[in-house]
Amino acid sequence: MPCWVNGVPAEGVPVRDRGLAYGDGLFETISVRQGRARLLDRHLQRLQLGCQRLQIPLGIDSLRAEISSFAMQVGDGVAKLIVTRGSGMRGYAFPQPQQALRILQGSPLPDYPAAHAEQGVKLFSCATRLAEQPLLAGIKHLNRLEQVLARAEWQDPGYAEGLMQDHSGRVIEGVSSNLFMVDAGQLLTPALQRCGVAGVMRAEIIEQSERLGITCAVRDIGLAELMEADEVFLCNSLFGIWPVRELAGRVWERGELTRILQNNLHDLLGG
Repeated sequence: MPCWVNGVPAEGVPVRDRGLAYGDGLFETISVRQGRARLLDRHLQRLQLGCQRLQIPLGIDSLRAEISSFAMQVGDGVAKLIVTRGSGMRGYAFPQPQQALRILQGSPLPDYPAAHAEQGVKLFSCATRLAEQPLLAGIKHLNRLEQVLARAEWQDPGYAEGLMQDHSGRVIEGVSSNLFMVDAGQLLTPALQRCGVAGVMRAEIIEQSERLGITCAVRDIGLAELMEADEVFLCNSLFGIWPVRELAGRVWERGELTRILQNNLHDLLGG
């Protein structure tokens, strides 16, 4: 699989890069099918918001063309885009001038079991809590230590994902995914103003639900409310939608709303 740095084939980055030193950057994980980067507009919108928040100068239009060319080389797989503030000397102050570094890494598509989408997955309840930082909430920055520690909490392959909460006990997201629940025919997903990643698939599902006439609310959700939900599912840009089959002894079946959204997503993305 190809690897590009600043638009040309390469295998390394400068040792003074601030992404390596401080996690000073952003990333996107993009599904590529038949040489096309899926949901690219949504990925670039989130990246642009992240660059604005972190004050990283980046030309989005030229990057779009670069990703599209890279996707043609990947064919079917994953394109991971990393954007850092570039290199600098010691210290936290922004380097002057700033010159963002772009990394594109190709990898094969994950081999997810078909049963995850059809029968649902078992969800681990993580003890690691997400810290609140509204300035970083929603964007996909390079600081992922909370997710690293949360994922280290289980080794049992029977769990496909982990549930993460904030320090107030609000349900936020999966370790590598966003979460939705269904209550009395209404779709709900956690608000992400304090922490969490606003996933591109989450945004797509919210828009889909509106087109399908399904009410979707974005608000705070507690664990007790989640456990009383009629349906629960996870989503991300690689696996689409996985129903949650079990969490902390609570068992669900794949529900009708989940099926509708899965089928609509399948048609939209071409399988």
